[in-house]
Amino acid sequence: MIAIDRMTIGSPPAGFSFARTGQGAEGKWNVVADATAKTGRAIEQQSADSTDYRFPLAIHESFSAKNLIMQIRFKPVAGRIDQAGGIVVRLTDPDNYDVARANALEHNVRFYRVVAGRRQQLGTSNIRVTSNEWHTLTLRAEGERFTVSYDGATLFEAKDDTFRDPGGVALWTKADSVTRFDQVTITALP
Repeated sequence: MIAIDRMTIGSPPAGFSFARTGQGAEGKWNVVADATAKTGRAIEQQSADSTDYRFPLAIHESFSAKNLIMQIRFKPVAGRIDQAGGIVVRLTDPDNYDVARANALEHNVRFYRVVAGRRQQLGTSNIRVTSNEWHTLTLRAEGERFTVSYDGATLFEAKDDTFRDPGGVALWTKADSVTRFDQVTITALP
């Protein structure tokens, strides 16, 4: 588990580097106080740049795996274009990875592969995602099988063998999404 409770409020989250897929401004990631967060602190993507094809990334600097389970607890706070939060796995670089994401404006959870900066949807589920409430999103990557769960329920599985090597993990948002993350758990699988 990433120790957000030990991070300094008002500073970028320790142990992460930052990048962006697509166009527009880089993301602005900081640790904020949030009384509703499990430990009273959360990592927040704060930039409200409304460029539609813009995906800010907070990349964990010291983890790489092919097979893993990553779970986040996230809260969509604001955004007129989007209110989304997601999990990136098998990240090769900011333009090549797999991502599961939930969107409070579209009320869906989707799984994409991103190759050379272009998204291709591989799975989807229409489900209520509420703003200003905490939700959990889990992505299990094992071989070519990906399992996406939301608030404890498995939604769907997808198969993809685009990224066959170990890669990094990241937090993900879209466009003008102001999203908070208060728990990030990563478990490597054999």
